[in-house]
Amino acid sequence: MVKMIVGIIGGSDGLGKTLVYYFRDEFEVYITGRDHKKGRQVADELNVEYIESNEEITRMSDIVIISVPIQHTCDVIREVAPFMKSGSVMIDVTSVKEGPTRTMGEVLPESVEYIPTHPVFGPRTTRLDNQVIVLTADAKGKWYSKIYDYLAKKNMRIIETSAEKHDFMMSIVQVLTHFSFISTASAIEKLRVDISETEDYESPIYNLMIDMIARIVSQNPYLTYNIQSVNTNGDKVRNTFADAVLELRDVINNGDSDEFVNIAIRATKNMGDIKNALGRSDKAIGALSYEYSYLYESIGQEVGLKHIYSGKIHVGVLESIDGKTAVLKDGNKRKELRIANIRILLPEELHQWKIENWKTKTSSISCVFPKNVNAEIIRKTVLMHENILDVKLVDEYDGPQIDDDFISLTFEITGLTKEDVNRVKELFTAFGGVIR
Repeated sequence: MVKMIVGIIGGSDGLGKTLVYYFRDEFEVYITGRDHKKGRQVADELNVEYIESNEEITRMSDIVIISVPIQHTCDVIREVAPFMKSGSVMIDVTSVKEGPTRTMGEVLPESVEYIPTHPVFGPRTTRLDNQVIVLTADAKGKWYSKIYDYLAKKNMRIIETSAEKHDFMMSIVQVLTHFSFISTASAIEKLRVDISETEDYESPIYNLMIDMIARIVSQNPYLTYNIQSVNTNGDKVRNTFADAVLELRDVINNGDSDEFVNIAIRATKNMGDIKNALGRSDKAIGALSYEYSYLYESIGQEVGLKHIYSGKIHVGVLESIDGKTAVLKDGNKRKELRIANIRILLPEELHQWKIENWKTKTSSISCVFPKNVNAEIIRKTVLMHENILDVKLVDEYDGPQIDDDFISLTFEITGLTKEDVNRVKELFTAFGGVIR
């Protein structure tokens, strides 16, 4: 079956690069980038094709995705619009929608559909299910239903709205939150506070807040600035935030407790479902506490830890943990892993990983049993051992070397390790057998 061609302009970095992971198994994916050397390296790494020319990738693609910095999006749309194939579709993934939506409507021919989108997640996201994506199409053509159905099958939360409504809502979701978080981080810096020194005093809520602030301030500052500056609602939002800060400061400095309470109550009432918010935050706090407790109780035991970004799985004996780091020992090797970046594998996940990645051991064991023994029960009992993968009865012998009331049974045992296979001898002995 011929696959549709998806061309991602700006596919060597950021969200564009992340999109390659989602599309490459279902579509024929090509990417472009500003840095051709880096672009070719990324394409090789992701097993897709790199194209040096935006014009060329546009001419050949059924779906053209614009994934470039916000300030360049409209210029790139104008650049490639004349080269779009008749019957193709253009999609952009910019977090501001008014400009790209208007530009596509102005420069694309009628034979080309356009669907402005905003995936409301970052390049560190590893799964599409339950992620929010916003569509701000001016019209719904033949491509719209295909794109919508594709996203729905990925279990994404799809929001259909206007570009204007989207940008206003994102002025709260992004502009206000980023502005307030960066302001808080800047205030901490101006107070000359060493964040690491606050860890001895931190509450779970403070811990979560600092993690969220760090997540925002660690993003590309040029991207963060453009989110602030390009959104046409930005001035009003930032000015309102600044007014609220100054008002609250003056109320407290003036000792006006009644007005402080009034402000707090009004703000609380406007927060909506407080019980739901408390439930979500309790879950987050509980997850952090459970994870640390689980690791602490697993010291000295074998564990599997999966790095949530690279996907690499580390298996070994957990030697120690502190507030931030887990130390894993595998033979003579020691590995330090940041607890914030790992997920603990459930026992069944670890077992399956071993089956798929370890070289299994197979050995034949011969044992003399009483003649009335049930070989099938022995086989099924051995298989109940979690690290035994297969048991086959390969030989039955009752020749002259075996007493009349006995029989020698030979089983072929496959296990995860040599030690697992050897432990089967203990089971045979428990059945009244004697190893030959």
